[in-house]
Amino acid sequence: MDNQIYIRVCETFTSLQGEGLQSGFPFFFIRLTGCNLRCTYCDTSYAWSEGVKRSVQELISLWQESGLRHVLVTGGEPLIQEGTYALMDALLKKGATVLLETNGSISLARVNRRIVKVVDWKTPGSGSGSSFFLDNLRYIDRRDQIKFVITSRQDYKWASRLVRKRSLALFTTVLFSPCYGQVEPKELASWILEDRLEVMLQLQLHKVIWGDQRGL
Repeated sequence: MDNQIYIRVCETFTSLQGEGLQSGFPFFFIRLTGCNLRCTYCDTSYAWSEGVKRSVQELISLWQESGLRHVLVTGGEPLIQEGTYALMDALLKKGATVLLETNGSISLARVNRRIVKVVDWKTPGSGSGSSFFLDNLRYIDRRDQIKFVITSRQDYKWASRLVRKRSLALFTTVLFSPCYGQVEPKELASWILEDRLEVMLQLQLHKVIWGDQRGL
């Protein structure tokens, strides 16, 4: 009997992490298939449906062959697949440093505390502005990050009020990322400086280096 756990995987590749506090480090990327949201600016919409089934053991082997310590589990939305939890736990047991990128709409209660979480909080401009699961704030700490993708001045004001109302910067790192092609980085930088907002301006490093290309 086959006791393997299988997950639908869109793609695997090696690249530099493009976002967050680990930006610039070499990572092995595991992009899983499927997402429960349809954000207006999504740059990985191919991951909504593309993919093939792979076993957890096969993915562990691919990571080991990469020769890298850091692994990013991303999507799509990784947490919609039950096997994702087994995959992340198996990676930890093998000595990987694991990051999880998640859209914030699904409970983080079952995610191992040793995993670094980069959690999106969707703005109104994303088209999914009411999707954040507030109980997730219980499972986010200083090692993790909450990310807002800013599509406009209105998005910025909305996110800024939220950061202050929830005192987010007191317990985690808050990232403000300009939506690619919609807000200029220097524009968002000026808003942050003007308001003395305790957030980190985040650029998508992989797009700065390679442009908007898949698998990089």
